[in-house]
Amino acid sequence: MLKTLLLSGGVTLALLSGAAAVAQDKPIIGLITKTEGNPFFVKMREGAEEKAAELGFELRALAGAFDGDNEGQIAAIESLIAAGAKGFAIVPSDSSAIVPTIQSARDAGLVVIVLDTPLDPIDAADATLATDNRKAGQLIGAWAKGTLGDAAANAKIAFLDLATNQPTVDYLRDQGFMEGFGIDVKDPNRYGDEDDPRICGHEMTAGSEEGGVTAMETLLQRCPDINVVYTINEPAAAGGYQALQAAGKADGSVLIVSIDGGCPGVENVKAGVIGATSQQYPHLMASMALEAIHSGTLPEIDPAVGFLDTGATLITDNPVEGVPSITTEEGLALCWG
Repeated sequence: MLKTLLLSGGVTLALLSGAAAVAQDKPIIGLITKTEGNPFFVKMREGAEEKAAELGFELRALAGAFDGDNEGQIAAIESLIAAGAKGFAIVPSDSSAIVPTIQSARDAGLVVIVLDTPLDPIDAADATLATDNRKAGQLIGAWAKGTLGDAAANAKIAFLDLATNQPTVDYLRDQGFMEGFGIDVKDPNRYGDEDDPRICGHEMTAGSEEGGVTAMETLLQRCPDINVVYTINEPAAAGGYQALQAAGKADGSVLIVSIDGGCPGVENVKAGVIGATSQQYPHLMASMALEAIHSGTLPEIDPAVGFLDTGATLITDNPVEGVPSITTEEGLALCWG
C-alpha cells in the first residue's frame, strides 16, 4: 500500500509499505518531484515504484506543496540526508536556489541525479537525465512556422510561460520554440529581452490550467489579434484554450502548441484544441535514475549538452514537411497520465 506523511515545509512523503516493516538493511533511495498530483510526476513515481520492487530498495517519494516550493524540496533533501539515504533523484522547482542544499547532500555522500529540469549550473548534480527541452521547443516552433507558411512573417504570438524565476525547463522550452519559429532569442538562457514585433508578450501560468486562463486573458487584452500561442505545458494550453473560447476565438484561427505528451494533452491534439505537442518520457527518466543510484554506475552523459537525453517526439495529425512527427494514435500508445 502507499502511505503519505507530512514533513515540515509542506512536503509530502510517500513510503511504500506492506504488512511487514521494511527491512532495515535495504538501501534508501529518494525521488523528489515538484508536486504530487501532476500526472507527469505521478508517472515518475510509477517508474520509481516499479524499480524499487524490482531491485529491492526502500523508496521514499517526496514532493513540494506547489510548483516553485524550494523550501519544501530543501526539507525533503534534509530528511533523506538524516535517514542515511544512498541518494535521490530530483526535479528541482528552482534550478539555482536548490544548488547549495544539493551540494550538502553530495558532501554527505549521497548520489544526486537531476530529472527533467537541469540545475544551474548543470554540473551541480552527479548526473542529469532529461528531455532536451530546447529541442522539444524547436520542434513545436518549426511545426508552427511550417503550418503558417508565409503568414508566419506577420504572426502575433502569445507566450504562456511557467514562472518569473525562469527555471531551466521554462527558458529552454520557450527559447527553443523561438529558435524553431525563426525569432532572434538574444540571450539564449533568458526570455523577455526579444525585440521581434511578432511577440505579444510573456505571462506566467505556474504550469496550471487556471494559470493558463488568466495568462491568456491578460495577453488578449494587450494583443486581441493573437494567432499563435506557445504554452509551457498542456494544462496551461487547456487553460489558454478556455480563455480563447470565452473570447470567441476558438474557431481554429489561433494555433496552440505545447510540450509534455501526457494522455490528456495528446487527446487535446486529437480533438484540435492543441495543434502539436512534444512528448517526453517521465517513467523512463525516473526508472533509469533510480537504477543508476542503486547500482552505483552513473549513466553516460552527452558532453555536448551535459545530460542524457531521454527523448522528445512531436505529436500532431497535421504533419509539416521536414519536421519529424508521429500521429496522435501513436502518441496515445506512449502517453502518461
